[in-house]
Amino acid sequence: MTILVEHVVPDSRVEEKKLTEERNEELVLDGGFVVPQSKETNGFDAPDMNFLGHSFRDYENDLSERQQGVEEFYRMQHIHQTYDFVKKMRKEYGKLDKMEMSIWECCELLNSVVDESDPDLDEPQIQHLLQTAEAIRRDYPNEDWLHLTALIHDLGKVLLLPEFGGLPQWAVVGDTFPVGCTFDLANIHHKYFKGNSDNNNPKYNTKNGVYNEGCGLDNVLMSWGHDDYMYLVAKENGTTLPHAALHKAGAYTHLMNDEDRDDLKWLHVFNKYDLYSKSKVQVDVEQVKPYYVSLINKYFPAKLKW
Repeated sequence: MTILVEHVVPDSRVEEKKLTEERNEELVLDGGFVVPQSKETNGFDAPDMNFLGHSFRDYENDLSERQQGVEEFYRMQHIHQTYDFVKKMRKEYGKLDKMEMSIWECCELLNSVVDESDPDLDEPQIQHLLQTAEAIRRDYPNEDWLHLTALIHDLGKVLLLPEFGGLPQWAVVGDTFPVGCTFDLANIHHKYFKGNSDNNNPKYNTKNGVYNEGCGLDNVLMSWGHDDYMYLVAKENGTTLPHAALHKAGAYTHLMNDEDRDDLKWLHVFNKYDLYSKSKVQVDVEQVKPYYVSLINKYFPAKLKW
C-alpha cells in the first residue's frame, strides 16, 4: 500500500493546490521511506548525488579519505580474486555447514556488518535492504519475487562475521566479475588487475578463457563474495525464486545464454534501485516485517543451511 504525504491541512484553494503538487512529487511507502516521484515517468527518480553530497559511485574523481579506502579495497580485490581462489572458496562454503537460520534472522544478523567497498552507504545494512525493496515495491507492486530479491541481495555479507570465517572485505563485498577469462575493461579500477596472477596466465587471459561462448552464467565462476555465496545458499536450499532473481552479472554478454539475456531486463531494473535508493530516511522495520516474512515463507523454507 502507498500512503500520500500530507504536509499541511488545507483551508483554502491555494493550500489545496499546493498540497496536490506536493503529493505528486513525494510518496511514502508502508515503512515510512520517502521515494521521489519522477518528473518524466511514473517510476523511481534517480538522484544526482548521494546523501554525503557526492556523485554516486564516483570512484575516479573523489579524492576523499573514504574514496581512497574504497580504491585500496578494489586494489586488494583485483589482485587476490583468482580462478583457484574462487574454486577453493566455493568448495569450502558450498558445504553450507556454518549455521542454520531463517532469511529474516539473517537480515537482523547483517546489521553488524560494514561494507567498506560502498562509498554511498553509511546506514545499517537492513536499512539498505529495505530501502531498495520498498522502492521497487512501489514501482513494481505485482512482482513480489523482485521485492524479496531486493531484501536478500546483500545477505551473503555475513561472510565478514566470525561465525562465517571472518573473511576479509575484498573476499566478500564489491563489484563482481568472472574469473577464468580476461578481466573486462569495464571493471572499476581495472588497472589493479595487472597484479592478479591470472592476468599473465595464457589459460585465463583470453576473451573466453576456460569457457565456451554462450555457455551460460550458471557455468561461469564469478569472483568470490556475498553475491556468489547467496546464490549458492538460495539454490542449494531449494528456493522457488525465478532464475532472474539469481542472475549473477550484467557484463560479459558473450558468455550468456538465451535465459541470461532474458534476465537482463530485471537485472537493469534491480541495479538502479540498489544504487540510488540509499537514503538517510529510515524504513520502519517492524511495520514492513510482516509483508516480507510472508514473501520469505512463499519462496524459501523456514530454516536454511548457510
